[in-house]
Amino acid sequence: MSNLFEFDLVFALGEGEHDVFELADAVYAAGFDDAVVGTGQSGLLAVALEVEGEQPDMVILEAARAIIPHLPKGSTLREVRPDLVSLADVAKKLSVQRQALQKRKVPQPAVQGLYRVTELAKSLEQQVEQPTAGARRPRFSMDAAKPWLAAGAGAQTVNARMALGELDPQSLQPRKRST
Repeated sequence: MSNLFEFDLVFALGEGEHDVFELADAVYAAGFDDAVVGTGQSGLLAVALEVEGEQPDMVILEAARAIIPHLPKGSTLREVRPDLVSLADVAKKLSVQRQALQKRKVPQPAVQGLYRVTELAKSLEQQVEQPTAGARRPRFSMDAAKPWLAAGAGAQTVNARMALGELDPQSLQPRKRST
């Protein structure tokens, strides 16, 4: 059964100046004509996607592999989101105020106020499905955020593989291990 995953790919662009329209056209040429393309930070390209598939890490890699050949030479995948998220990010996806989440029992932040999306999603899902005695029932629905939260594990896997040097950020192929 196919699932919908919502994620962002952040590419570091090769050297030189890049035309915003050409970058958007490159993403569309890769088959993602409904993508939201962001070029707000010089040298970076963010691509927001919703893609159906089975496993989030494979869906993410397939999308990145389809896009990167269309980008300027020397471009690399820098990051996949969601991975580490703020309560404000999650609140926005749940259509609630950040304060509504601050009142809930959530896991400890992983680093500098950012949370692992997988841990936060699991905690919130449990609160919705099995509220603890005396706790108020959440006033949010996980349904709208489900594709975004579901992509979290895949984003973490791809980011970890790149950080560990197991995945080449330019070709997005596994690196051969030296023995």
